[in-house]
Amino acid sequence: MQTTITARHCEVPEALRARATAVAERLAARARRPLEAAVVFAADGAVRLVELRLHDARGDFLVAHGEAGDHRTALDRAEAKLRRQVERATGRPRRIHPRPAPPG
Repeated sequence: MQTTITARHCEVPEALRARATAVAERLAARARRPLEAAVVFAADGAVRLVELRLHDARGDFLVAHGEAGDHRTALDRAEAKLRRQVERATGRPRRIHPRPAPPG
């Protein structure tokens, strides 16, 4: 799985980048056939934003946003939101199409 980390209008320390990679790998381990993950760090004044995106092989995109005074807390909040989405997506039974009745 490929993980992309992006920083917009801010600097992200290497330790936080490593933590973001670990979070993405943890979430991908729970998902079905993940293809890629993206972590976007942003700053808007005093507010720090983190967006986590997870794309799987079935074409599903799961997105979660976290907002706090620092990036680490925002990352934790986004992780909790995305974890709930992944658990719901993997726990949901797949839709089964009924077979048509044989003619006659």
